[in-house]
Amino acid sequence: QVHLVESGGGSVQAGGSLRLSCVVSGNTFKGACMGWVRQVPGKERESVAAIYTGSGSTYYADSAKGRFAISHDNAKNTVDLQMNGLEPGDSATYYCAAGGMCSALGWRDADVWGAGTRVTVSS
Repeated sequence: QVHLVESGGGSVQAGGSLRLSCVVSGNTFKGACMGWVRQVPGKERESVAAIYTGSGSTYYADSAKGRFAISHDNAKNTVDLQMNGLEPGDSATYYCAAGGMCSALGWRDADVWGAGTRVTVSS
């Protein structure tokens, strides 16, 4: 059974940084899309960043470009999201997800999800 377990969420002030980490168990997800999706209650989910573990190709939402960096460690089977320059608008629950199709233009149809980790950015 596949499990994605997120950690690293918390509360920071605007301009601060957080690093989210997702540990994968039950599947190595070689040659697959993995990444982070965030959701605010009452709003649609937003794919923030994704990485194709086969090539390392990445996707970033416009809101994340220049501030967030996604990385994948094949040996540790982890996917991390380094978030810098956080803004109150980044406050959301962040989910680690895997599967689906991804490219530099977007990511969709992820079918394995973690439980989420909460990020709160205060002004």
